[in-house]
Amino acid sequence: MSEREQLAEHLRFAAELGVTGVSRDPTWRERVVSTPIAAPQAEAFSEPVTIYRGAADALGAVRLEIGDCTRCKLHQLGRQQIVFGVGNPDADLMFVGEAPGADEDVQGVPFVGRAGQLLTKIIEAIGLTRDEVYIANVIKCRPPQNRNPEQDEVDTCEPFLFQQIDVIKPKVIVALGTFAARALLRTPDPISRLRGRVFEYRGAKLIPTFHPAYLLRNPSSKREVWEDMKLVRTLLNSQVSSLKSEVSSEL
Repeated sequence: MSEREQLAEHLRFAAELGVTGVSRDPTWRERVVSTPIAAPQAEAFSEPVTIYRGAADALGAVRLEIGDCTRCKLHQLGRQQIVFGVGNPDADLMFVGEAPGADEDVQGVPFVGRAGQLLTKIIEAIGLTRDEVYIANVIKCRPPQNRNPEQDEVDTCEPFLFQQIDVIKPKVIVALGTFAARALLRTPDPISRLRGRVFEYRGAKLIPTFHPAYLLRNPSSKREVWEDMKLVRTLLNSQVSSLKSEVSSEL
C-alpha cells in the first residue's frame, strides 16, 4: 500500500471515530523527561538497594524475574512464550489489555493481530505512535482457546503488571475491555458502566474503554471509544501544562 493510500485509510478511520479536525498545536505531544532522584543512604544491615540506570533496565529486570514462567497452569496448556510488553519505558500513556491471543503468542508482542491493528489506529488518531506509548496485558501467557483468564492465573501474574506500571509511571492508563478494567479496579461492573469515567490508580489516571476486539464486532461503538480517547488526550495535555507551570514558577 502506498503512503497516499495509507494516509487515506487513516483519515477514513478518523472520520469513523468522529474526528472533525486536526490541531497543529504540538504542546500535548511534548514529553517531559523526569530527573532521577538520588537513592537515600541505605542503613547499616539493611537489604541492598538496587539502582537501575533507567526504566528500560528496570523493566528488563522484571522480565528476567518472570523467566520462562511455570508459576501457573498456563505453561502446561499450550502457550508458546511469554508476552511481556512493548513500547516506551518512559511512556506517559499505557494500555492494558486482557491476555495474549494466537498472533501475540507466536510473535511475543501484545496486540499485533486484527485487534492490535485497530489499537494502533486508535493511538494514531490522537497523534501518537505505538513507539510512544506502552502496551501490556494483565496475563502474560495465552489462555487456551483465548478463554478468559481464571482468578488463580490473574493472582499469579498481575504482580508483574503492577511492577511494570510502577516502573513506567504513566500519567494515564487505558484499561481495554471488561476483564482488564475489572482486574485493575477490583469491581464487578461491566465496561459499559465504567467507561467514560476517570479513576485514580497507582499514581495515574485510569480510563476504561471498550476492547478493540469488541469494536471489530460492534463498529458502532467506535464513537464512544473516541470520546474516551479525547478524554485521554485532555488528561495528557493537562499534565504537560501543569508541569510546565511548575517549572516556570521555579525559574
